[in-house]
Amino acid sequence: MSRALILGGTGAIGQATAHRLLAAGWDVDVTGRNAANMPAALEAAGGRFVQLSRDEPERLATASGDGADLLVDCVCFTPADAERLLPLVRDAGSTVMISSKAVYVDAAGNHSNSPTPPAFPGRIAETQSTMTPGRGDYTTREGYGANKVAAEQILLDSGWPVTVLRPSKVHGAGAARPREWVFVKRVLDRRPAVFLANRGAGVDHTTAAANVAALVETAARRPGRRILNSADPDAPSGLEIARTIASQLGHDWEEILLGADAPEGLGANPWDAPHPIVLDMTAAVTLGYSPVGSYATTVAGEVEWLVGAVAGGEGRAKVPLADDPFFAPLLDYAAEDRYLAAGHAH
Repeated sequence: MSRALILGGTGAIGQATAHRLLAAGWDVDVTGRNAANMPAALEAAGGRFVQLSRDEPERLATASGDGADLLVDCVCFTPADAERLLPLVRDAGSTVMISSKAVYVDAAGNHSNSPTPPAFPGRIAETQSTMTPGRGDYTTREGYGANKVAAEQILLDSGWPVTVLRPSKVHGAGAARPREWVFVKRVLDRRPAVFLANRGAGVDHTTAAANVAALVETAARRPGRRILNSADPDAPSGLEIARTIASQLGHDWEEILLGADAPEGLGANPWDAPHPIVLDMTAAVTLGYSPVGSYATTVAGEVEWLVGAVAGGEGRAKVPLADDPFFAPLLDYAAEDRYLAAGHAH
C-alpha cells in the first residue's frame, strides 16, 4: 500500500486530497495543530491524524518516518518552511507543494494582491512572470507572493521530484476562508436581493479542492520537477457564482447589477476582478489530469458544509463571524437597504 503524508491536512485541500487517496487505496496521515479540526468523515475513511506544528523539524522527521511515497505540503508559505521540508523531500517518492496564483505578475508588475489589480492579456500559463522571491512577513500583500516564489525555488532547485501547484480562489469543505459565504449567508438571512458591482461580470478563476486533489494524485503517479496551474475547468463570473449558490439552496432574489455610478463598495465580492484572471490548464491536462467537475458541481460540498456548520454541525468554528474583517464589508446589509429604500432598484 502506498503511503501519503499531508502537512496541513485538515484544511480544504488537505481534506479533499486525503479523501481521494484513501478512496484509491492509499495509507494516509494528515498533520495539524489541533486534533479537534480532524473531520470525523476523514477519520472514518481511514485517515490518521498526527498532531504537530509546521515549524517543528524533529516532529516532522518523526511523522515522515522512513519516507512517504507522496509528501503533500499545504502549508508551505515561506523559504524557511521550504528549507525545513527538504529532509522529508529527499526521502519522498514524489512531493507536491501548494503554492498560489498570487505569484504571477502582469507586464506592469501588478499581482493579485497589488493596490492596482493586474491586467493579464489572456489565460495565464506557468511561464508567466512572477514576483521577485523574497522573505519577511508573508501575511502582507507584497510578502505573500514573494515568499511563495522563494519557497517554490528552494524546493525545485533541490533536484528532487517536486511538483508545485498554483491554485486560484480555492473552494471546498473546510476552507479557512470560504468565500462563497458572501452568498450563502445572504440566502440563510433570506435577503430579498443580491448586489453585484460591475454588473457581476468579474472573473477570478475558481479552484475546487477536489480538483486540486485530482491533480495531486496525477503528480504522485508521475513524479517529476514541474510547476502546474490548478483551477476549475470553467471560470464563472461573480453573477454566475451567485446564481449557482442561490439555485443550490432553492432561494430566489432580485439581482441588482450595479454600474460605475454605484456607491463605492456596494456589491463588492471576492471574484470582482476588473480584468479577467483565468489560469491555463493545458500543462496539467497534458500530464494526464482530469478534473472532478465544474464549479457548480464541486462547490456543492462547500455549500452543504457551511449550511450544516451554521446549524451546529462540524466546522462551526470556521464559519466567519459577523465582525470578520474580510467578510464584514462584503455583507453590508445597511448600505444595501439604504440603496433599496432610495428607490434605485425595482
